[in-house]
Amino acid sequence: MSSAAQSASLPLQIAITTGEPAGVGPELTAQALAGAAAHWPGARFTALGDAALVAERARAVGVDWQALVADAPRIQVQHRPLGAPAVAGKLNAANGRYVLDLLDSAIDGAMAGTFDAIVTAPLQKSTINDAGVPFTGHTEYLAERTRTPRVVMMLAGTGKRPLRVALATTHLPLKDVSAALSVEGIVQTLRIIDHDLRHHFGLPAPRILVTGLNPHAGENGYLGREEIDVISPALKLANGEGIDACGPYPADTLFQPRYLEEADCVLAMFHDQGLPVLKYATFGEGINVTLGLPIIRTSVDHGTALDLAGTGRADAGSLIAAIDTAVLMAQHRRAG
Repeated sequence: MSSAAQSASLPLQIAITTGEPAGVGPELTAQALAGAAAHWPGARFTALGDAALVAERARAVGVDWQALVADAPRIQVQHRPLGAPAVAGKLNAANGRYVLDLLDSAIDGAMAGTFDAIVTAPLQKSTINDAGVPFTGHTEYLAERTRTPRVVMMLAGTGKRPLRVALATTHLPLKDVSAALSVEGIVQTLRIIDHDLRHHFGLPAPRILVTGLNPHAGENGYLGREEIDVISPALKLANGEGIDACGPYPADTLFQPRYLEEADCVLAMFHDQGLPVLKYATFGEGINVTLGLPIIRTSVDHGTALDLAGTGRADAGSLIAAIDTAVLMAQHRRAG
C-alpha cells in the first residue's frame, strides 16, 4: 500500500481546545464527545485542557467522562494544567496563559500533521489581555502563529443549503473599515474563499455575492465611492481569474432567499454588516471557520456564556456543528 493510501485509511485526528476554563467550553466538549461514536465513527478526538477540570464539568452536565475516555484511543485528553483553580462563571487572569497554551498546542500539532483539524471552544479575550498578552481574537492569533499573511473569517449555518458569510475586514473599529479596504485586499480575500470552498468544502464552482460598504451600495457615488473605486475594480479582477463573484449589492436587500438560493457565500465588508443576519438565522447551530490557513480550524458561533457555565443549560449544538464541519473539511482535504 502506498503512503498516500495508508494516510487516507487512517482515522482523522481532531483536536478540540476547551477554551476559557470559567466558561462553557469544557462542559460543551464533554457533551459533544459523548455522541462521538454515533456522529463521527471514522475520527479520533483529543480534548486539550486540564484533565480534572474537564472531568469535573462533565459530571456537572451528566457526562461520565472517565467511561467516555475509556474508549481510548478514540477519545483522549491532552492534559495542560490550569494556572489557578477555575470556578465556573468567574474569570481569573491567572488562567490567561493557560488558554493560550491550549491553542498553541493545537496549532503546533496541526502544523506538524498530528491533527487533521482543530476545533476551538470559546475563550475570553479580556482574560488573556489581563494576563499581559495582547490578544485581538482567535482569527488574528491563528494568522500570526501560522505566519499566514491573510486569512478570512467565515461564519456559516448548517443544513442542506447553508448560509455562509465571510468578512473582508474582521475586528476593526467601524471608523477604520474604509481605510482597511483595498482592491488587492478584496481580490486576495475572494481568492481564499474560492480556493477553500473548492478544496475544503467540495464545491466545484463557488458563487460569491459581495456587498457594498455604504448604504444602497453607495448610490452611484452619492453615499460614498468605495464601491466605485475599490469593490467594483476588485470584482473585475477576480472575475478575470475565473472567480464567480458578483456585486456590489446593497447589504440591506441582499440577504433574501431569492438571492441567496444560488449563492455559496456572501462576502460582507465588515463584521456587523453580515454577521447579525447570519446569527439571527443560525445562532446556536452556526459555526466560525478561518479560511486561508495552512491548517483547518473551526469554532462555535458564541462566546464563553459565563452565566451558563456549570449549570447544564448551555447547548452544545454549535460545537457539534463545528466538529461536523472540521471532519468534513479534513475529509475533502485528505481526498485532494
